[in-house]
Amino acid sequence: MPATRGRRIGVVGGGYAGMAAAAELADRGAAVTVFEAGKVLGGRARRVEVDGITLDNGLHILIGAYAETLRLLALTRIPGEPEGLIRLPLELTLPPDFRLRAPKLPAPLHLGAALLFASGLAMGERLHAVRFMLAMRRCKFRLATDTTVAGLLAAHAQPEAVSRLLWKPLCISALNTNPDEASAQVFLNVLRDSLNGSRADSDLLLPATDFSALFPERAARFAAARGGEVRLGVTVNEVRPVERAFEVQPGGERFDRMILAASPHRVGPLLQAIPQLDGIRKLVDGFTYQPIYSVYLQYAAGTRLPWRMAGLDGAYAQWVFDRGRLCGQDGLIGVVISASGAHQELPQDELARKVHAELLGVAPGLGDPVWHRVIAEKRATFSCVPGLARPDNRTPLPGLYLAGDYTASDYPATIEAAVRSGVRAAHMALLND
Repeated sequence: MPATRGRRIGVVGGGYAGMAAAAELADRGAAVTVFEAGKVLGGRARRVEVDGITLDNGLHILIGAYAETLRLLALTRIPGEPEGLIRLPLELTLPPDFRLRAPKLPAPLHLGAALLFASGLAMGERLHAVRFMLAMRRCKFRLATDTTVAGLLAAHAQPEAVSRLLWKPLCISALNTNPDEASAQVFLNVLRDSLNGSRADSDLLLPATDFSALFPERAARFAAARGGEVRLGVTVNEVRPVERAFEVQPGGERFDRMILAASPHRVGPLLQAIPQLDGIRKLVDGFTYQPIYSVYLQYAAGTRLPWRMAGLDGAYAQWVFDRGRLCGQDGLIGVVISASGAHQELPQDELARKVHAELLGVAPGLGDPVWHRVIAEKRATFSCVPGLARPDNRTPLPGLYLAGDYTASDYPATIEAAVRSGVRAAHMALLND
């Protein structure tokens, strides 16, 4: 796909979607300028500095099925530079009893064996999980009518323990929406591409660096080396079509093509001067959102968990990460709480204490934390509910495109969804309308 030389393309938003678009455009020779209101790239997956300590505003993992993300990571990485990811075979551990691990078998045998030999479930419960996956394969992971994940699991008689220890954690981690609200079809799309794909597709990719350094800052460096520009701390309040171009306000700078890669709740205000796009504004204004809380607990030097990552079957904590084993941050434990729940009603200090108490239940030798920090991203993702209408990358106005994890796709609001959307928008911007 040849780029149109001399065409100026603006990108509003320096998160994963915007920087994926910038990297793809730069790789094809286009002149790209990125506007990012914050001081750090990454959007809702970015680095946060707290008293000189590097944290992330959300704790995320990647999986081997994230083909576009992995492609752009390879494209923008300097030869010899660490990849920034730790690849592990599929393993889900919820101490003290549940453990599912994929053996070294070709797909789909690896998944069948993982389900059949999962510990912490009775044989009959494991067989129900296998039958569920076989039924989904027979229908090619497509539903005639979307429903909730809870409704789908009930329709296939999934035992309470299987739903609680396996399907619910996977649903919440992938869709950031509770099973009684989450879209079953989108959940099946994730299962199709991860658990039903190749053995490598189900691998867990755990970041060994912060999320700004993992990709967005590499993409910025990549684009700059090819004549592009990334402007931090520059807020675009409005985009206006002017004389077959697009003008950003404030400043009045004009671009031949424009990609809006801002969060969905910021898209409406950006489009307020374009009546042709009222339909898109109304669509995204109707979204509801789900939070992600990241709880960081600093323990004494040398403190280690038995796992790099594990799930918790508790009232609050869902997934726990040993940042010492992952990122070299000695004694630092990160805990993620996805979707809405009782944790939102607690003061942050109290939430940290309750999470610490839950950690002691599975790792009693932790001791008391030296400090804690709770980071609440209250609109981390859109609520991924059944039948949700999502806008296309292409808008009714030629030359103006949307990019973000909320745009129309098979995927929920994940890093891969954001990257894919950014790449699609970049391809559209390079074509002649």
